[in-house]
Amino acid sequence: MKGREWYQADDVAAEYEEKRFSRGGRLIDRREKQAVLDALAPVEGKDVLEIACGTGRFTVALAERKANVVGLDISAEMLAQGREKAQRTGRSVDFLRGDAGRLPFPDDSFDAVFAMRFFHLADTPTAYLSEMARVARKQVFFDTFNAGSVRLLYNWALPMGSRLYDREEVTDLFAEVELRRTNENHDFVLPFGFYRKIPNRVADEFREVDMAVGKTSVGDRLASVSYWDARVADSERA
Repeated sequence: MKGREWYQADDVAAEYEEKRFSRGGRLIDRREKQAVLDALAPVEGKDVLEIACGTGRFTVALAERKANVVGLDISAEMLAQGREKAQRTGRSVDFLRGDAGRLPFPDDSFDAVFAMRFFHLADTPTAYLSEMARVARKQVFFDTFNAGSVRLLYNWALPMGSRLYDREEVTDLFAEVELRRTNENHDFVLPFGFYRKIPNRVADEFREVDMAVGKTSVGDRLASVSYWDARVADSERA
């Protein structure tokens, strides 16, 4: 797994949200949370697992909406931040330290399993997606960074690089682990790194242009991020 040691460093965990979700990054945070909530809705009473939950951005948001949520991550420091965040909101969340490649749960343990900001680090994406599908009763949801986007131009400058995907590769992944794709959304023609460099009020203006381009015939091909929603092949039994 790319960045395993990097993400576990105390200084990285301490600065993670400030670097990514301040300034124009707040817009990214809102959009990602909405993507998760839309995909998993309705969440009340649903058993949900987030792998690579980090500081609990999504985990706590789901708990606030009365989901029964478990967050798993490799970083003890990020999990500690997640626990503090849950305590501040008065919500009960189970945060566990573990390896996403060997999930410590029986088959069919959760209604839904999701991962955000994870598959760009995966050296063996099929193995991780297979584990997600194994413990999911119904739904698997995740995002990818895309090979046809402008992210390709600066990917080399990132601390550990990113795995970039095209649609055919994701389609093959679904087939290999017997997941049935039910929906996909493509977004952010302008990459995340751009939004993080500008003030939040300016980011909203660029976002309007970004979304307008995204609605054109070439928008999906230029999108830097894709959200993938799938169902377990035999989930109709549930």
